[in-house]
Amino acid sequence: MSKFADTFLRALLTGILIAVGGIVYLSCDSKYIGSALFGTGLFTVLTFGLALFTGKVGYAVEQKPGYLLYLCEVWLGNLVGAVITGLLIQLTRAGAGISEKAAALCEVKLNDNLLSIFVLSFFCGMLMFIAADGYKNLSNSAAQMLAVFLPVMVFILSGFEHCVANMFYFTAGNAWSPAAALYMLVMTLGNAAGGMLIPLARKGFEKPAEKR
Repeated sequence: MSKFADTFLRALLTGILIAVGGIVYLSCDSKYIGSALFGTGLFTVLTFGLALFTGKVGYAVEQKPGYLLYLCEVWLGNLVGAVITGLLIQLTRAGAGISEKAAALCEVKLNDNLLSIFVLSFFCGMLMFIAADGYKNLSNSAAQMLAVFLPVMVFILSGFEHCVANMFYFTAGNAWSPAAALYMLVMTLGNAAGGMLIPLARKGFEKPAEKR
């Protein structure tokens, strides 16, 4: 398998898994339980070494310019996986309820202004980097799980915007339009900016925290 195909497949599977997280979130009456279960998608992605745009974009500040092409491929694969899942769930008995809730969620997002969307996406991007980097660098399995599930719960309960999750919501809620595409672009840029904050900041650290 070529490197391109490998990356795209990993990204596509990631889009499916994040969408499954969105499905379980919309299926729960309790937003607290739903936000906790949503983290299963990200935990699976990180455990199997898949490719999530919001988990990878922060490392762009440490990579060569060619990494941007990799990120574009990951984003596209995430989109395809999320859209496929959004279309498939509409073919099931759960589809009507999921679509109704997704449509209501999308209406709130698309009635917001772009600056608000960017800021909410920025904070989500920061939390997703914390989750991905924490899982990568922590050796304790319990700490790894907390590093994944807590940031996910925080971003959902805070109303922050995750571009890949929204790829699914826009599809399941039949909300795609030129305006939705613009909002998706702003969400992507916000996630990217937030994801790069900590990697950029730690370049200026005097020395690693563990050596203080």
